[in-house]
Amino acid sequence: MTETALVLIDFQQEWTNPESEYYVGDIQEVVGKVNYLIDHCRTREFKIIRTKHRENDSLEYFWPGTKFIPELKFEETDTVIIKNKISPFYNTSLEKEMEGIKHVIVCGILTNLCVRSFIQDAYDREFIITVIKDCCVAHSPELQEFTFYDLAQTREEIDFSNLKEFVE
Repeated sequence: MTETALVLIDFQQEWTNPESEYYVGDIQEVVGKVNYLIDHCRTREFKIIRTKHRENDSLEYFWPGTKFIPELKFEETDTVIIKNKISPFYNTSLEKEMEGIKHVIVCGILTNLCVRSFIQDAYDREFIITVIKDCCVAHSPELQEFTFYDLAQTREEIDFSNLKEFVE
């Protein structure tokens, strides 16, 4: 059994739809990198966990029928965690799904909210953490870089890498 999991945070269509109030811009380059990361992790037989944010009272965004970004190479065997708070651990089965996992590789949308929350909560649960920086998305480069900087200043054990560094 693998001791490593790739955790993909909230790669949902709301972020990529230009008509959505949550639109983060054109992230096709990031999607391409995430697909490469998924392939890399699948060949190593890492567990793949996807989170999906859902607002139970919404009729337009992050509603119960919300979809993942279709260009991403997801498979039916991936574990899907439905969450309705910022933290993927809060009132979900994520902790149970991560039994036996020691190392987590993480990327996702939004870096400064749900991705950060996952990182903080995984750190407090003593996971070894690798963040793939160029597979994360925030509303601005400045916000993204500040989030990584702030986490690195307070949690020196976390590895912050770009995709190329990680796969070499």
